[in-house]
Amino acid sequence: MSAETFEFQVEARQLLQMMIHSIYSNKDVFLRELLSNASDALDKLRLEALRDDTLGADVSDLHITIETDPQARTLTVRDNGIGMSREEVVQLIGTIAKSGTAAFLKEMQQSGDAASGERLIGQFGVGFYSAFMVADDVTLLTRRAGETQGTRWTSGGEGTYTIEDVPEAPQGTSIVLKLKPEDSEDQLHDYTSPWKIREIVKRYSDFITWPIRMAAEQPAAAAGEESAEEGEEAAAPEPQTLNSMKALWARSRDEVTDAEYHELYKHISHDWIDPLETIRLQAEGTFEYQALLFIPSHASQDLFMQGYRRGVQLYVKRVFIMDDCEALLPSYLRFVKGVVDAQDLSLNVSREILQQDRQIQLMHRRLAKKVLSTVKEMMTAEPERYATFWREFGRVLKEGLLGDGTERDAILAASTFATTHDKDTPTTLADYVGRMKEGQEHIYYLTGESRQAVESSPHMEAFRAKGVEVLLLTDPVDEVWVDVVPGFDGKQLRSVAKGEVDLGGTEDAEKAEGEREKQQQEYADLLAWMTESLSEKVKEVRLSSRLTVSAACIVSDADAITPALENIYRAMGQEVPQVKRILEVNPGHPLIAGLNKARADRPDDPALGETAELVHSLALLAEGGELTDPSRFVSLVTGRLQAGL
Repeated sequence: MSAETFEFQVEARQLLQMMIHSIYSNKDVFLRELLSNASDALDKLRLEALRDDTLGADVSDLHITIETDPQARTLTVRDNGIGMSREEVVQLIGTIAKSGTAAFLKEMQQSGDAASGERLIGQFGVGFYSAFMVADDVTLLTRRAGETQGTRWTSGGEGTYTIEDVPEAPQGTSIVLKLKPEDSEDQLHDYTSPWKIREIVKRYSDFITWPIRMAAEQPAAAAGEESAEEGEEAAAPEPQTLNSMKALWARSRDEVTDAEYHELYKHISHDWIDPLETIRLQAEGTFEYQALLFIPSHASQDLFMQGYRRGVQLYVKRVFIMDDCEALLPSYLRFVKGVVDAQDLSLNVSREILQQDRQIQLMHRRLAKKVLSTVKEMMTAEPERYATFWREFGRVLKEGLLGDGTERDAILAASTFATTHDKDTPTTLADYVGRMKEGQEHIYYLTGESRQAVESSPHMEAFRAKGVEVLLLTDPVDEVWVDVVPGFDGKQLRSVAKGEVDLGGTEDAEKAEGEREKQQQEYADLLAWMTESLSEKVKEVRLSSRLTVSAACIVSDADAITPALENIYRAMGQEVPQVKRILEVNPGHPLIAGLNKARADRPDDPALGETAELVHSLALLAEGGELTDPSRFVSLVTGRLQAGL
């Protein structure tokens, strides 16, 4: 068939330009990416052949071959793996379907941040494009196992690519790079040099479980030496295997360097940055398995996006089974990467079977416990590394508090929270409990959009005045888990914006109670009148024991959901009944005291009703709420300002 020319998707074209005018300093990693893709293709073919007897693919000698041609300045990476159909070539190489790519590209181009740019390839699974860092032209020839026709893809990376059908093509994929001229200043090495290829493979891909082969260098013939038979060409040397093919998770810790672990992590995750932590686990007994897990140093851009590919690689007796085995780790640990190699599973195990398998469930629990205990140890022994972990993954980890409670205590023990005790250092719940004042019965917290908004909330005034510590919870998930977790170490979690607040245990309780009763009698008529006047907006108006500076605040019943949580449910499409809240007023504030006196002196003055309405609106705004009728509020304020001139 004649060749057809297509245009790259906009995002793919932008990425290609970044590769051609590369911002990456270490260009050697292009070979790591191509070898990683080839390894994946071999894994997939072996698995497909196990599951489909009719595939008809040769799996007797699965391998990767590297060929160099210094005269033509080409480098070829070839595998006899699963290959691609014509449709897959267009889908996987001509477009970048991952959501968020365009936004991330724009952000990176604007910032010019090379460090964040180096994460792009791994973030969006487009390692193939890294070939354009070192090549002017790239040609890909591929045939999918089980099909008869191959496909050739060629491009110079300038916005278009050409595809044509190839009747005679070997099974698998070969990628031929027409290399750019060597340029040591731009870190463009001679990638036709055998020693350079060996160095890159040893550094980045030594652990790949398939042989990576390259023709051995032919020794130069001695001067005057003739072949045994005139015209006879010297036999081609046997190809040499460049990698050790040793599964790192099967080797003892003292046999493996940190650098080797880090390269395995980069191979698995397609990340460009070393992991934050490496976790080894070996289980023996009735069900044997080995696990090598990694906690990344940074959160993926799509960690909270729908469709995020989570899970670790599953092997059975070193045979690759699946890439993203979700059954092995809970969703709140979806950032963890790694390998689990089980000895007693069937090679034909499916995702559906895994979800119900009792042994897999035991592995799931033990792996989760191991990760959480590692995080807890990191908190104690390496607080700076833990701070990085919590900054990147704390939001995700707290999702686990919404589960069935199996690991709730372990998650709480591995969690820290911002606190009024120290603005720079988060606290554990255990440390909070250890600092509680004598007579304090609850662990107090307040949720909100930011630390600044929470700290300036009127609900905090009495706690600040009496030196009672409050946890400042600003992640969206905090709105949910605080209602699910009953408490910690026998202490109940209590929102400072809900229910009645009694801090009498920290002061002279009898004196405070007497003052309270006196104020209750003095303000009884005002409270009843305001409750009636604002009946469409609030459930009740009462005196506050949490205010020291502000005139009023709005609180919820002890068992009611917060307005922020209402908004979250509505955003999810769930209907939430409108709940009236409680307006608390500060009897010590001049505005409330003046309103009480004016009400006693002029009970029929219509302006007092407007003042009560303004008190409610101001309290709503102070907590970051939204007014139901902003124009009405503006009109009332404008009128009061005019009257005061």
